[in-house]
Amino acid sequence: MTALILVDLQNDFMPGGALAVAEGFQILPIINELIHQKFDLIIASKDWHPQKHESFAVTHDKNPGEKILLEGLEQILWPTHCVKESHGSEFALGWESSKVDKIIFKGTNKKIDSYSVFFDNAHRKSTGLDELLKKQQIKTLYIAGLATDYCVKYSVLDALELGYEVYVVKGGCRAVNLSPDDERKALEEMKFAGAHLI
Repeated sequence: MTALILVDLQNDFMPGGALAVAEGFQILPIINELIHQKFDLIIASKDWHPQKHESFAVTHDKNPGEKILLEGLEQILWPTHCVKESHGSEFALGWESSKVDKIIFKGTNKKIDSYSVFFDNAHRKSTGLDELLKKQQIKTLYIAGLATDYCVKYSVLDALELGYEVYVVKGGCRAVNLSPDDERKALEEMKFAGAHLI
């Protein structure tokens, strides 16, 4: 049994959005191709932050890219993005979001960030995705979305840790690249952990 996991295909992560990933729109034709392959389940995640989330730079009167300690973890501060029920948090146009079977919301706790579709960054709380997949007897995951070096990477690493076989669809991902080689490093890290890069 296989599932397709589509990570954070939201307006704020697309060009013109609050936390834009360069070339984000370029993955959408590939996403649409994937959606029409045979999967037992299609899951999409949404960053779904409350106002003044602690990962937002403005909450601390700091600049995006600065780092703080948040709930015992190092936290990169981001521009305000994907505030729940805002335009930025909606799925971007250009892909067939109507084909999604289930939406997973993450980053909902004001005090801790959540890159992975499975857990918050401290692994204190589950999104319920692992339980859902196990209930449906899903063993293999195909993962694509935004961004390669954060939410995709941490989702893949958690999936591997949970025992899934994981395929990362490289053409269906793009990176933030705060540093120019972040995407390369993220792909290497996922591969080293046991993911198949396809």
